[in-house]
Amino acid sequence: MDEASVRSKMSEVVDLITSDVGAIRTGRAAPALVNGLEIAVYGGAQKLKVQELATISAPDTSSLVIDPWDKSIIGEIKQGILAANVGLNPMIDGEIIRISLPPLTTEDREKYVKLLSAKLENGRVMIRQIRGDVMHEIRKKFEAKEMTEDEKFAQEKRLQEITDEFIRNIEAVGERKKQELLQI
Repeated sequence: MDEASVRSKMSEVVDLITSDVGAIRTGRAAPALVNGLEIAVYGGAQKLKVQELATISAPDTSSLVIDPWDKSIIGEIKQGILAANVGLNPMIDGEIIRISLPPLTTEDREKYVKLLSAKLENGRVMIRQIRGDVMHEIRKKFEAKEMTEDEKFAQEKRLQEITDEFIRNIEAVGERKKQELLQI
């Protein structure tokens, strides 16, 4: 078992889940809410993410400001955000786009907590999938007499420790986000 490779793959999953969970709306404005939205720009010729088209800032807790580098595509960015159907209502204000975020209702918060749970479970499943693949490799090597039974058990135990560590990392990401969601 190549521990560095396993850690690298599991780290990628944690990073993916962290960015995925970051896009879940909390009561506070955050650029992550629109960063990853893909926008068809230049007459639909290209699909680019908002973060590739503009500077995104949160001047206060209830609003976002998107400042496009190319001012000619401001309308396309607005339409793309509306088309993404993420519950945001962008308004053009001169050369920038302003998005005001209404306060979350209790119902919204509960919905987002459920969504958070689903995303975290997907992350745990991906981590377990990596563990399963590596376990399969370890068993194949053992069956091919490339390692002893003691080595096999030691590697399986080490793999489980690494898996537990990364699952705890995902849980920590989820706990932080849940605290943000439930904070009024």
